[in-house]
Amino acid sequence: MIKRIYKKEIQIGDVKIGGDNKILIQSMTNTDTKNVSDTVKQIKKLENEGCEIIRVAVKDEGDAKAIKKIKENIKIPIVADIHFNYKLAILAMENGIDKIRINPGNISNIENLKKIVDVAIKLDIPIRVGVNSGSLEQEFIDKYNGVTPMGLVDSGLKNIAILENMGLKNIVLSLKASNVRFAIEAYTLINERIQYPLHLGITEAGTKFTGSIKSAVGIGHLLYNGIGDTFRVSITDDPVEEIEIAKEILQSLDIRKFRTEVISCPTCGRTEIDLIALTNKVEKYCKRINKNITVAVMGCVVNGPGEAKEADVGLAGGKGVGLIFKKGEIHKKVEENEMFDELIKVINSM
Repeated sequence: MIKRIYKKEIQIGDVKIGGDNKILIQSMTNTDTKNVSDTVKQIKKLENEGCEIIRVAVKDEGDAKAIKKIKENIKIPIVADIHFNYKLAILAMENGIDKIRINPGNISNIENLKKIVDVAIKLDIPIRVGVNSGSLEQEFIDKYNGVTPMGLVDSGLKNIAILENMGLKNIVLSLKASNVRFAIEAYTLINERIQYPLHLGITEAGTKFTGSIKSAVGIGHLLYNGIGDTFRVSITDDPVEEIEIAKEILQSLDIRKFRTEVISCPTCGRTEIDLIALTNKVEKYCKRINKNITVAVMGCVVNGPGEAKEADVGLAGGKGVGLIFKKGEIHKKVEENEMFDELIKVINSM
């Protein structure tokens, strides 16, 4: 069982993170934020997929002012991604943003930062310090002769101390790196030093293929060790794909359950049914339902019967035929062309 490391509870809009609250899934829009119609449309797609906090880029005044209208049309908390211009952070807060994300590598003027913090305290809006390996302050690059996990940690600690000295208590931290090992080490080190919630992520992780693997390794490692309160899977693809991967990471660690679990064997020379096509059809169907059961789709007589018996519903394939199991007992022997329909009938009966 994973032993969660509890952090300070922080309110973001209508949700809470930290403490014993569930680990939430985040994503970020790739629309022009001031195009309210497109932005709302994308956020609603993400909401329907399971996104629980959404971040938008605030590049100019038009983006900041659009937040009010966007919020009227969505259900989940919205975070403003701010770079370089402190005035945009203030304008976003005045228009109802639920959280601000600032990058300490590009908002370094203390007086301007104080102006952001004063408004955040007044409106009770949390700030995420988003340290990123691609924009780490030069002082920490010089200190460690390059970008290192300890440099990310030092940046996080320094900027948290600055915000605390300004009176801010609602703080979230992220230490994102494109190097998976760096990210794991940085988050592990900072976790021992602060009590604020941690937002996890592997930044610039790549395409869906490479990005999902890097995120599963990095984020999954941290979550397994009880670290993390929110996270985003960052991939170069439709943001909706990020949510699917994020849910699978949580489900694979038994942290949260989103759908019926489907397990299947790898193909080999003993497989005598079209296992790949059958498994894909079963998994696609099971994505639409959330029964607390496991479905096993197995392709041969070696491990198939054992795995099928252990699952709530199982199929062990043979030569053009298969045995369907229900709760460990043989339910029915079927021909290959009947396998999918019979499996679905048994799944629906559970």
